Amino acid sequence: MALTLTLVAAIGAVALTERSVEHLPFAIAGLFLNAALLLVFVADFERAILLSGMLAVAIAGVSIVKFNHSALKLTVSDLPLAFAGTVPFFVLQYPRVMLGVLIGGVLLAFASTAVLLYAAGSPISIAVRIPLFCVALIGFVKASALKGATSLRLTLTQGRCFYSTFMASLIDRACWRQFGGLALSDIANEPLPLKEAMPARSTDSPDIIVIQHESVFDPRIFGLPVEPIVEAFLSPADGEFGRLNVDIFGGGSWQSEFSLLTGLSSASFGSSAYYLFKKGAGRFHTSLPRSLESLGYRTTLMSSCRRGFLNYDQFYGSIGINERIFVDDFPPPFDIRRFEATNSDAMFLEAVVDAHTKRIADDPTPQFLYALTNFNHGPHRRRLVPPGQFERERAFALASLPNAEYAEYYARLVETASIWQRLKAELSNNFPGRPTLVMHYGDHQPVLTRRIDRHLTRPEDGRRLFRTFYAIEALNIPHPGTGRGTDLDIAFLGTVALQRAGLPLDPIFATRASLLDDCGETYFASASERKRRFHRTLVDLGLIDLMPNVQHAR
Repeated sequence: MALTLTLVAAIGAVALTERSVEHLPFAIAGLFLNAALLLVFVADFERAILLSGMLAVAIAGVSIVKFNHSALKLTVSDLPLAFAGTVPFFVLQYPRVMLGVLIGGVLLAFASTAVLLYAAGSPISIAVRIPLFCVALIGFVKASALKGATSLRLTLTQGRCFYSTFMASLIDRACWRQFGGLALSDIANEPLPLKEAMPARSTDSPDIIVIQHESVFDPRIFGLPVEPIVEAFLSPADGEFGRLNVDIFGGGSWQSEFSLLTGLSSASFGSSAYYLFKKGAGRFHTSLPRSLESLGYRTTLMSSCRRGFLNYDQFYGSIGINERIFVDDFPPPFDIRRFEATNSDAMFLEAVVDAHTKRIADDPTPQFLYALTNFNHGPHRRRLVPPGQFERERAFALASLPNAEYAEYYARLVETASIWQRLKAELSNNFPGRPTLVMHYGDHQPVLTRRIDRHLTRPEDGRRLFRTFYAIEALNIPHPGTGRGTDLDIAFLGTVALQRAGLPLDPIFATRASLLDDCGETYFASASERKRRFHRTLVDLGLIDLMPNVQHAR
């Protein structure tokens, strides 16, 4: 009787975390596999099943925590990230959540010890245990063939199948391959012939300014209203704008930066996406800044991070950003200590535009400037906008959604919109003869949108949390387009910048532009065979260096 109750309890716990009848048999097969493996060591069914059930609940729990903060579930390829700064980042950003995880881990350790010491049942002969494990393994493999790695990989952004997704990743070659080096998961065996280069549509070479707005999304995605100043920022009346599909949620801004600049999806590299600024330095030989450099542009990065952050300096240098200015490089009167207390966009963007205007005052060379902000990063429990500023806008946000964190997000967004409106006017008025194309976008949504999504109970949409915005504005040149544009994937954003600037496209960018119709607003998630063949072409031409023996996923 005790054994039966233990088995029912373990299956019930897995069923509750799975939230999916379709994949429940595979999850149960995974439960039995772990139980059979543990049986080899503990020698009785009672402890093996109890420990297997506890392990399943622990895996599901960690996966739910990850899902709530990244909109992606736990897989085996996430394990190396624990040693790449992810855990310290979570501790710093979400201390209460990580304290809960720590307490849960301690309780699991005590419970496991208690089971091992006091829950022993009748011992089973090793001659029985080994064959049982083999049978469980065969059953797990067969269950995987029916509803395993391939189908569960498609549910990574859905709030279900937490345990089965992790178990499926254990036998997913694409997950394990990421441990060995840099590998593309969406690459064909046959290359795609490149398109012919496309000539310039204009004799001008406008300055191009691209601004990445940290954790900024369009509240209207969730049906929340915005005021005119925010609307003018997200959807400029005299510019082009639309929704932007990104690969990440809650953090990992460099993955959006990578996608925009290389025209590739960071998701194509699996767990290596987190490492791309380290692993990828010197391995990507076609990029937006390299293309602009070949057209005579001076390329510059201005980052709100310090020079030592991640591997920014080396990676950006390797893809063609010749001048890299970090927040600790700005000269007085910029006060880095005062800035880092809030990461205010009012301070940072003013310093960026000031540095840019000084360099273009006596230099006719066309400029490419990439600016990275950090103001709206979570958590939003801290009030960074000083009391007395934007209080009316904060009240507007609270009336739209009674959530203090959303009100703080909105107040920061209003500060960004206000300073940008002023700086844009200054750029246009102070340099009336200098054509400039400005593209700005949100790199990912902050974690608080997960709570917004639950609060508003909108129809389920696995991609909603991966949508931000982009806007393109033209200063002192005819507008390349106005009104709502096509919804885009961030991998296409650099190509669109070249098109809207009227610049020539080399065969690589011309071919990438031709994929817009194939992939629509997605890139990685697209099933386009032409995209996969394009990746093969890039590898065959040596424009992407992959480590030996991991050049493609079969």
